[in-house]
Amino acid sequence: MITLVKDTIDDKDIDNLIDWLRTYPRLTKGPLTLQLEEKFSDWLGRKYSVFCNSGSSANLLMLSSLKQLGRLKNLKVVVPSIAWSTDLAPVIQLGLQPILCDSNLEDLSADLDHLEEIFKKESPSALMFVSVLGLVPNMNSIVELCNNYGVILLEDTCEAMGCEFKNKKLGTFGLMSSFSTYFGHHISTIEGGFISTDDKDLYETLISIRSHGWDRDLSAETQNKLRKEWNISEFNSLYTFYYSGFNMRSTDLQAFIGLSQINKLEDWGKKRAENFYLYDKLIKNKYWKVKLKTDCFESNFAYPIMHPKRDEIVKKLILNNIEVRPVVCGSMGTQPFYVKRYGKFQLPNATDIDKYGIYVPNNPHLSAEEISIVCDIVNGVIND
Repeated sequence: MITLVKDTIDDKDIDNLIDWLRTYPRLTKGPLTLQLEEKFSDWLGRKYSVFCNSGSSANLLMLSSLKQLGRLKNLKVVVPSIAWSTDLAPVIQLGLQPILCDSNLEDLSADLDHLEEIFKKESPSALMFVSVLGLVPNMNSIVELCNNYGVILLEDTCEAMGCEFKNKKLGTFGLMSSFSTYFGHHISTIEGGFISTDDKDLYETLISIRSHGWDRDLSAETQNKLRKEWNISEFNSLYTFYYSGFNMRSTDLQAFIGLSQINKLEDWGKKRAENFYLYDKLIKNKYWKVKLKTDCFESNFAYPIMHPKRDEIVKKLILNNIEVRPVVCGSMGTQPFYVKRYGKFQLPNATDIDKYGIYVPNNPHLSAEEISIVCDIVNGVIND
């Protein structure tokens, strides 16, 4: 079977983990989590990173930190219609107002013309921007648009870890960015995610609300400031909560795995990019193909295909034991959890992507022969 993903945690990783476990270390969040956060920040090129229990939690923490610090000028947050459920869900869960934006048909990220219309009309506080399937958007245009209209840029980079626009990694353009280390993503810590930022106040708020809202993980300077402001003794500080928090910590067991996974990111990213360009070379689809950019590095998560014969392609792939999926969540405005609250909302490009779009496997262990098999089946249906 040709699977969408393959486990990035190999036998050597498991053996090393077993050896480490035999030292009877601390397993809950501790010193290894701090090491992992520092190592990820160094790799990404940002000052601070926060390791949490998932990329979905990372999105929730980003929005919550902005709300609790009073950084939002209003309750409006733009979310692309082609996104993951937990790009949109935290907006709703935090009592914010979601505004869905259509997607472009070049890299499937937010359509810039529609986005500017929304910015002009609604003057939103923030944009939860998604790099879909590790396809690299024009980040200069996104940043410029957000700057011109005073919109906070948040990057969901969960499917685009290691991707670059003009030699700058995705996840370093916005005020904060989220990453996933769930099974099948670019690296895995079994479950897990990161938020990265260069803003110290946001960083300290994030690490507080990740753990209930207390001050235990904060710098001594910030601890003293908060305790003095609220007249809290050292003893009472143990159970004093300055923010409305969650419990979204990960563990040192997962951090131990992550420390070695980061070492493999560069090689795995190159292999994903090689697979991506091989797909682009072999797929013969006149209806739609990704528009390649010459100034990007695309550590592709999975290869997208759009065609009116979608259902036939899917059926043929499944019959040949090849895994295939819809393009992310399709049109978010037709998802039941959105429709129940706001009613059905469709956008033209997102509707076409939802109707005609799929993605096929890409992972660092995928062979050129397997890619050729997938492409032959797809081409056979398209050109029949």
